[in-house]
Amino acid sequence: MITLDRVTVTYHRTARPAVNDVSLTIDEGELLLVVGPTGSGKSTLLGTLNGLVPHFTGGTLAGTVTIDGRRTADHPPREFATTVGVVGQDPLAGFVTDVVEDELAYGMEQLGLPVATMRRRVEETLDLMGIADLRHRALRTLSGGQQQRVAIGAVLAAGPRVLVLDEPTSALDPTSAEEVIGALTRLVHDLGVTVVLAEHRVERVLHYADRLAVMSTDGTLRCGDPAELIAASTLGPPVVELARRVGWSPVPLSVRDARRRAPDLRLRLGPAPEPPAVTHVPVLVAEGVSVRHGSTVAVREVSLTVGHGEVLAVMGRNGSGKSSLLWALTRHGKRDRGRVLIDGEAVADQLVLVPQTPADLLYLDSVAAECAAADQQRRAPSGRCRELLDWLTADVAGATHPRDLSEGQRLALALAVQLTHPDGEAAAVVLLDEPTRGLDHTAKLRLAATVAELAAGGTAVVFATHDVEFAAVVAERVVVLADGAVIADGPAGEVLTANPGFAPQVAKVMFPDRWLTVAQLGAA
Repeated sequence: MITLDRVTVTYHRTARPAVNDVSLTIDEGELLLVVGPTGSGKSTLLGTLNGLVPHFTGGTLAGTVTIDGRRTADHPPREFATTVGVVGQDPLAGFVTDVVEDELAYGMEQLGLPVATMRRRVEETLDLMGIADLRHRALRTLSGGQQQRVAIGAVLAAGPRVLVLDEPTSALDPTSAEEVIGALTRLVHDLGVTVVLAEHRVERVLHYADRLAVMSTDGTLRCGDPAELIAASTLGPPVVELARRVGWSPVPLSVRDARRRAPDLRLRLGPAPEPPAVTHVPVLVAEGVSVRHGSTVAVREVSLTVGHGEVLAVMGRNGSGKSSLLWALTRHGKRDRGRVLIDGEAVADQLVLVPQTPADLLYLDSVAAECAAADQQRRAPSGRCRELLDWLTADVAGATHPRDLSEGQRLALALAVQLTHPDGEAAAVVLLDEPTRGLDHTAKLRLAATVAELAAGGTAVVFATHDVEFAAVVAERVVVLADGAVIADGPAGEVLTANPGFAPQVAKVMFPDRWLTVAQLGAA
C-alpha cells in the first residue's frame, strides 16, 4: 500500500534532516505504531504519506514515496484525499465548519458523495466515535478530547483506505482512548484499512500494533517486531519497565500478559506501604466555584483547598470540567459564582497557568525571542527561560518559529516561559492543563523533576490530566470530576486504584495491592 524508498526530508536552515534515509513498506490492513522522542521527525514522516511534505510544508524531499502505485512527487496532496486520511496533532486547527455534524459531512461534500451516502456515514461515524450526543454542538465549545474524536470521525467518514494519525489519544481520557483505539483496530481487522499512528502514550496502543517503528533524534528509523524493539528502547510503557526490572522475557506488551506472570511477585512483595501523612499549610482556597458556558454547567459548586508544596492531579472524563475549573481559579478565567483566595487574599498575581493549547501564550517570531521576553517580563536572570527549556526538551534551535515546533516542543516552551521567575520568587501556585500532551518519556521525567522541585520549594502544583501514568508518578493527591462536580478526593494511591479506568498499569498488574509505579516496586 505504501512504500518509502531512501526518503530524506530536510527543512530550510536546519542543522540535520528531519527524516534521514528511511526505507519502509506498509502493507494493506496493517497497524503501524511510530514512536520516538519529541522532535525526532515523527510528524514529518507522517506528512510524507499523503504528500503534504514537502508540497505544503516546504523543505526538500529526496527518495520516493509511493502510495497505492502513485508517487507523491508526481501528484498534489488533493489527489490522495480519497486514499489517505490525516488527523493532525491540533484538531481545532483542522476544522473547517462550526458544528460537529457539519464537520463530519464536509470532507464527503468536497468528494462529491451522494446526499444519502453522506447521511448514512455521518450516523455511522457518530456511533463509532461515541459522539452522537455532540452532533449539534459548536466545535469551539467542546473539550480538547471531544474535539479530537470529532477530528478523527471527520476523516473516517470520507472512507479512506489509509488512516494517518498524529497523537490520536493525547487529549483523551483513558476510557475514550480505549474506544478510539478499539474503533481503529476494528477498521484494520474488519475492513482492511491501513492505520499509521504516532503516539507518546505507548501503553495505550503497543499491544495492538502489528509492527513498531522507532525514530531516533537523528531522523533514522528502525522497524520490526514490537516486543523486540520496545525491549531495547527507553520509550517502553510501565509493563515493559517492570519486565526489565524483574527479568521477564519475552517482554509483555499488555497488562494481561504481565498479570499472568505477576503472581509470584505479588506474593513476594505483599501490600504496598502506606505513604507518610503530610500536612500542608493552605495556599489556594476555592469556595463554591461554578462555571457556565451558555446553558451548560461546566463546574458545579466546587470547593477545593491546596497547600504549599502539594501536588494535586485533577482527573475525569473528557468534558467533566477540568479545564474550566483551572481557568476559574485564575483572575482571567470565567467564574459565575464562588471565590478564590491565594494566601488568604482575593488576588492571583502569584498564580500562573499553562493552558491546554500552549500556542496561546506564544506570540513572538522565534524561540530565542520568547525566552528573552520571558526573562525580561519576569525580571529573571538572562538565560533562565532558555535553561528551563533545555531541561524540558533538547535540540530546539533559538531561531525556530514557535509555530514550527512539534506539539511537545511548543508545550515545553510555554512551560519554560510560565515557570521563569527570579531567584527566590517562584509562583505560589502553578496550574498545568494537560502538561504531558505531546511529551516523550524523557521529557515527562524532566517535567516530573521540575514539578518535584517546585513542590520542594513550597509551590503548589495543580494539573489536569488524562495521563494516569504521569499522575501516578507525580501526584500526592487526586481529585476526580464528573459532570462538573467533585466525586473523589484523596491520596493518589487510594483514588487511582479505586477506578480501573484511571488506574496505572502497575496498579492493574499488582491488583488488589495498591502499588502505583515501577519505582515503588524497585524500592521494595
